[in-house]
Amino acid sequence: MMIPRKVKHRKWHNKPLTGSQVAGRKTTIAFCEYALKSLEASRITARQLEAARRAMTRFVQRGGKIWIRIFPQRPVTLKGGEIRMGGGKGAVDHYVAHIKPGTILFEIDGVTEEQAREAMRLAAHKLPVKTKFLSKHTS
Repeated sequence: MMIPRKVKHRKWHNKPLTGSQVAGRKTTIAFCEYALKSLEASRITARQLEAARRAMTRFVQRGGKIWIRIFPQRPVTLKGGEIRMGGGKGAVDHYVAHIKPGTILFEIDGVTEEQAREAMRLAAHKLPVKTKFLSKHTS
């Protein structure tokens, strides 16, 4: 799974996730022909990202190249169950990526459009957001 190699601050303040903002960056296809775009705001965990990547890689087997355009760099802390109030913030449990509507999540190249569409469909089932398949020719 993806985690940052080195962090400046181990624990971050909680940031509210608003769906009204649209992405300002990572909104166009940069590297290849086909892409998967988010239509909602959400938090995508490193586990969900890895599951989607595996689903795509398994489907295309050795053909094609896959780019992951997002990275889970925001830490999420959890305290143990049945712990009393106080005692500070919990330990870092996992990392998430905050996604805004319009963000490109994955890109794929070196396969036909039908293969790319099916690989993206399999990946989209692993993610907690509604997504849309993009092609450089149509978008």
